[in-house]
Amino acid sequence: MNLRIRRIQAQWEYFQIVPTPKPTNQSGKQGATSSEYWIKKNSYYHAQHLSFYASMIPPMKRVLHINCQSGALLDAICSSFGVGIGIGKTENLTQIEMQSITLAMLPTETFDYVILSFVTQQTDDAQKLLEELQRFCTPHTRVFVDTYSYVWEPLLWLSSRLGLRRTTPFKHWITTDDLDNFFYLTDFDPIRRGGFMLMPIHIPLVSWFFNHVAAQLPIINKLCLHQWVLVRLKPTKDKLAQQQPTVSVVVPCRNERGTIQALVERLPLLGASTEIIFVEGGSTDNTREEITRVIKLFGDRTIHLLDQTGHGKGDAVRAGFEYATGQVLMILDADLSVPPEDLPRFLNALISRKGELINGSRLVYGMESDAMRFLNLCANFFFAHQFSWILGQRIKDTLCGTKVLWKHDYETIKANQTFFGNTDPFGDFDLLFGASKIHLKIIDMPITYRRRVYGTTNISRFRHGIILLWMSIHGMRKLKFYR
Repeated sequence: MNLRIRRIQAQWEYFQIVPTPKPTNQSGKQGATSSEYWIKKNSYYHAQHLSFYASMIPPMKRVLHINCQSGALLDAICSSFGVGIGIGKTENLTQIEMQSITLAMLPTETFDYVILSFVTQQTDDAQKLLEELQRFCTPHTRVFVDTYSYVWEPLLWLSSRLGLRRTTPFKHWITTDDLDNFFYLTDFDPIRRGGFMLMPIHIPLVSWFFNHVAAQLPIINKLCLHQWVLVRLKPTKDKLAQQQPTVSVVVPCRNERGTIQALVERLPLLGASTEIIFVEGGSTDNTREEITRVIKLFGDRTIHLLDQTGHGKGDAVRAGFEYATGQVLMILDADLSVPPEDLPRFLNALISRKGELINGSRLVYGMESDAMRFLNLCANFFFAHQFSWILGQRIKDTLCGTKVLWKHDYETIKANQTFFGNTDPFGDFDLLFGASKIHLKIIDMPITYRRRVYGTTNISRFRHGIILLWMSIHGMRKLKFYR
């Protein structure tokens, strides 16, 4: 069945169900133990919960759902292999019924995603639970920890007393600071965090506004009923292999004849092997001829020349990445405003898993005089603050031309490229949006930004600024207002 149709059907079923009579216990009194009854009674709330995870977890992944009350969530995210600790029914779910939250009885499997639904509020030992969870995680596993916000405790208690929701025996109300401490103690590394659902009941239009617009705004987001944190297993020295991957450095260039030879001379050897890929974009100053000359001059180095068929730096970057054979992909501007000598730092940060997209940042160290115009500086600060909010990760510089990532991660980003479209003129937003969509850890790498030593910039401040503003709005709609 088509994945999109399956997701729509799973969500639609929540809205179509009619609450059944409340189950009774052996004494004949009404009880509140039936998960099916409460899911039907609060169908809007559960549909919103399901929709959040369907938007955050890609389809066809291996998923472990702890404290699973219904298999509908695993159906909605279209998991290829799902394991649920709890009671539920689904075509993808390997069902395990448990009286208490423990992982000891699970077979040794690894998963792409793990969902902890309110587990930290119910388990006796959250630290032990997170330690036990590590055997199901690979370096690429992402763990969602989903809890209720403690500011909602009085309302949740009252709604339970009034019979509007199931009585849930929470043992703890662990704050986000406490969670961060648990993550630190158990070697988990937070990547992103946020909240969703300001109004768990359905009022036409009103609920949509509060849950899809207001809930994503700064400060207000902290008031959401659900607070979530996305974490990954922190790299440890004994688990880090001494990798020496092959590296491809993609250099988009247009009218950069005066810097080509210096770039090759200054670019250090990286990893097991280094290939340099110049993507020439129709220069009028004989840049192509200069690249050809330099290839012959440095016959001992692996240097390629591609003729760009499209337009813009973003197109050049994508063409270079397609041609690249290295395990690691790097972007380096031909104008030498970012020193080539800094690239080993980017590679070391990637290999040591400090991050999975290493993003150059020009706004930490002081710049050389005239390296960046005042309006460009203002625009960079604006986009940095906007993107930090959109991505849920701190980004100080979105438009630095130097970015480094694993090729297999780029292939995943490329597979999701239709989600954002192909309108980024520089390629920076493509990578940042794409990395956020697949939950990569993005890390800033401070560099000393230098003024251009040859030619003039190919950037049109106002025309490209308008395009980038539109791209940021588009990304905000896709990533922040995700439903």
